[in-house]
Amino acid sequence: MSSFMDKAKGFVADNIAHIPKPEATLDTVTFKGMSRECITVHSHVNVSNPYDHRLPICELTYTLKCGGKIVASGTMPDPGWIAATGETKLEIPAKVPYDFLISIVKDVGRDGDIDYELQVGLTVDLPIIGNFTIPLTTSGEMKLPTFKDMF
Repeated sequence: MSSFMDKAKGFVADNIAHIPKPEATLDTVTFKGMSRECITVHSHVNVSNPYDHRLPICELTYTLKCGGKIVASGTMPDPGWIAATGETKLEIPAKVPYDFLISIVKDVGRDGDIDYELQVGLTVDLPIIGNFTIPLTTSGEMKLPTFKDMF
């Protein structure tokens, strides 16, 4: 009996592996704005949908690291839908407190860059499969705002 169950599990796993799934890319992190408490940076997730009907996005989680330290993280529950047979762009805003920026000044080069890594988990509800998480990561150097950016 366990042989039949093993074959059934293998059959299901094989078929699920070949079901088309949404694909996503992650843009670089850029400066968006500032307030009295923090600067806001953002990135975009571009998601393509292979299905002819829209798909619900269950949640989007993100972690932004600068200089190896976590500076911002969060969860965006129910951020919307992925358009049918098209591409959807989602914005990920992250607020970085000024006190953190001051603590990593030593990592800032003469050109005002900070090394970063952004990790994103995009969870989509797929037909038959259920919740499916697409892991994404991007890294690079982010320019700190100048006086010109502030005014």
